[in-house]
Amino acid sequence: MGAVGTVRDIGSRLELFVDSYLVDRLIGCRQVLGRPHYEGRALNFDAPWEGLFAGNITVFIADGIYRMYYRGMPTSQADGSDVECTCYAHSVDGIHWVKPDLSLYERCGTRHNNVVLAGETPCSHNFCPFLDTRPGVPEEERFKAVGGVHPGGLVAFASADGVRWRRLRPEPVITHEAFAFDSQNVPFWSESEQCYVCYYRIWRPDPENPAMSFRWVARTTSEDFIHWTPGQEMGCDQPIREHIYTQQTHPYYRAPHIYLSLAARFWPDKRVLTDEHVARLGVAEGYYSDVSDGVLMTSRGGDLYERKFMESFLRPGPGLENWVSRTNYPALGVVPTSPTEVSLYAHRNYAQHTSHAARFSLRIDGFAAVQAGYGGGEMVTQPLRFSGSRLVLNYATSAAGEVRVELQDAAGQPLPGFALEECAPIVGDEIEREVAWRGGPDVAALAGQVVRLRFALKDAELYSLRFR
Repeated sequence: MGAVGTVRDIGSRLELFVDSYLVDRLIGCRQVLGRPHYEGRALNFDAPWEGLFAGNITVFIADGIYRMYYRGMPTSQADGSDVECTCYAHSVDGIHWVKPDLSLYERCGTRHNNVVLAGETPCSHNFCPFLDTRPGVPEEERFKAVGGVHPGGLVAFASADGVRWRRLRPEPVITHEAFAFDSQNVPFWSESEQCYVCYYRIWRPDPENPAMSFRWVARTTSEDFIHWTPGQEMGCDQPIREHIYTQQTHPYYRAPHIYLSLAARFWPDKRVLTDEHVARLGVAEGYYSDVSDGVLMTSRGGDLYERKFMESFLRPGPGLENWVSRTNYPALGVVPTSPTEVSLYAHRNYAQHTSHAARFSLRIDGFAAVQAGYGGGEMVTQPLRFSGSRLVLNYATSAAGEVRVELQDAAGQPLPGFALEECAPIVGDEIEREVAWRGGPDVAALAGQVVRLRFALKDAELYSLRFR
């Protein structure tokens, strides 16, 4: 077991099993990666000002409205060209999307369009907005964004309504001495770190071959969104020799101390399509010799990612149209779309006339789970302190399966009244289920003490837990 010195103070926070933070021992169990379910097209990028090279999608909820922002780019151009613009769609449910007629800018000979930014070269190449939840933020700056490429850097924008944008400063606020920024760069207000954070794209040399470089990530922080710390290259618990093109790092809305990174993993010069496939699909020249998929990384702040799972989180799937360069890139943002489901989005059919955003669904908190098969298994947590009076689980079992929980002292001894055999077996499939023992569900007497949780699972998955 881990040393008592590694006590996790989780309070009443929701904790997911996307990393190693809570796990001390697994016996007959394993942590498994979730599999998003394809739900079909969410939005076609078929307007003349959108087109084949639309991309860099951001989705979030503000004022009860689901909002989607993305680059419009009908023809292949150099990064930051004046062909690019920023487009907008909205939804009442995250499933059915509408492109509003905003009439703010003229594009392709008409002002009847959904464009929220144009003429701000090169910022529409990767314009990335968010709802600023910092306490006391001025009304006219409720929405913020960055956009820009190298050379130059990232320019800061603000908006009162998320539609009409203005520069906060004429010059870039984030710069980097080496080539950087040429994909989606992600800013947000961090509730857990109490500062603004921006994750942006860099190149880093391959430690095994200095003549080769990989796309990777750096981050910077700010107290006011104008003055930023020098960029710090992100570390990782795994020796990553893969291209991470867009990283989409953001706080999970149910557990904002956990940052999810639904990253695009890019494989250059790995061709799947034949010349016949290219001709049939109408893939633009130069965009059929690479492939990509989505992977999951996590962070709890600071300059370190954990890559618990090396395998793909979001695969291209069936259909040759998804095995082309720069398709299958995950969008920034995870949003609830039912009481039991979250949705995430990805760009599909890049460099084709069928370019669109696709929606994927996932069980709430279902990015990863602790899983045991029919033979059963156990998971024991690190020592922890909690606040609250009830333990609540997000779990699923088969009809034959079950979950039971034991509360232990820091040394791993069962606490009186909370032993495994005293726990009422938990059977079913629920997002929130209170754990009860013979004496009931109340654990308030143990709040603030150092304890461990021992889970016995049979044909079951455990997705998250919290005390409340």
